Amino acid sequence: MQNHVSRFLVAIAAGASLSAAGFAQSNTAPQQSPCSGAEYRQLDFWVGDWHAEWDNGDGTIGTGENHITRDEYGDCVIYERFSGGFEGMSVSTYHAPVGAWRQSWVDNTGGYFALVGGPGGEDDDYHFGLENTRLSDDAPHLRMIWQDVTEDSFTWRWQGRASEEEDWADRWVIRYSRMAE
Repeated sequence: MQNHVSRFLVAIAAGASLSAAGFAQSNTAPQQSPCSGAEYRQLDFWVGDWHAEWDNGDGTIGTGENHITRDEYGDCVIYERFSGGFEGMSVSTYHAPVGAWRQSWVDNTGGYFALVGGPGGEDDDYHFGLENTRLSDDAPHLRMIWQDVTEDSFTWRWQGRASEEEDWADRWVIRYSRMAE
């Protein structure tokens, strides 16, 4: 009987050893990120460190910095950290079920915006844009767009309008230039 128990324990140990080796191998094998498709790279132009400059409307120039990264969660999320005049941050990700980008923005004034969008515009007048999610019919239409995008610069516009029939109007325009590494 003791011989059968010994063989049984050896078999269990051998099986556990093979399972552990298989588990270790499956967890160390390189896996492709679920966010590796081309649509997940549409905002890559934005990743990096940026100097931001805008006109305050009173003859003075406002400046800030924007630090954009994509380095966690399987490269599925883009983080924005803005400083200058106020502090804010956003997270953006491509949401495959709706075929669009989603962004949530928060700042130290209590501001919060949920935005959705992607490349191109109504008349292909911008490179990339996101429009706010309106919680009621009375809420303003707001959007941000990136225009004139090059490797080292772009223009960012925060725009609004009271209704869909009106033209978009700039509320804040920031000129971005990439910071030297």
